[in-house]
Amino acid sequence: MTTLWFYFTDFLSNPESWRGTDGIPNRMMEHALYTILALVISIALAFPVGLWTGHSGRGGAALTAIANSARALPTYGVLVLLVVMMGIGLVPVLIPLVALAIPPILLNTHEGIRAVSPQLTDAARGMGMTGSQVLLRAELPVALPFILVGMRTAAVQIVATATIAAAVSFGGVGRLIVDGLARRDFTLVVGGGILAAVAALIVLAFFAALRRFLVSPGLRAHAKGGH
Repeated sequence: MTTLWFYFTDFLSNPESWRGTDGIPNRMMEHALYTILALVISIALAFPVGLWTGHSGRGGAALTAIANSARALPTYGVLVLLVVMMGIGLVPVLIPLVALAIPPILLNTHEGIRAVSPQLTDAARGMGMTGSQVLLRAELPVALPFILVGMRTAAVQIVATATIAAAVSFGGVGRLIVDGLARRDFTLVVGGGILAAVAALIVLAFFAALRRFLVSPGLRAHAKGGH
């Protein structure tokens, strides 16, 4: 632990760590860009499907099978295969990250909507709401804590795995790790690893704030006990 702390403080205290394309600000911005792009694409693909299957009750078994199969994909292997097929570019980097993030978003959205009390949806329909109004005004707010857990899990997985972008000549904090290993510079390796952990903590803090902002206090207490 003392050695890790020494490497990390040496990394932070070096002025070169804060300047240029290899500097901490630039590498963190690149890492954030990969994470945000992959998360936004994953949510755009998985969230509507999870809402529909959860609300309609159709396709749940197929959805679970496909999502669990996607979880078994070897992320690094998929990245290498895509680079061989498509060449070096941002798309081959984003595809495995999106594939990694879709299952938790999809399953949590589906299960969150399915878990909403039938008495609540019956009451909403009894008030004259249409199917889409029942989904958006009654089911979605109640399921939101569980849905946010799925999005948070996906975001943490993306931010931790985005270091693989450096394996195909892209940036992010993984660049520090890959370059450090190539040069046997353990200051860079430790610095890059700890920056990846810091990025994951920033994601957790963001979703904690988002949950506090979006979810009503009563549902937060219920979700804390249930999830």
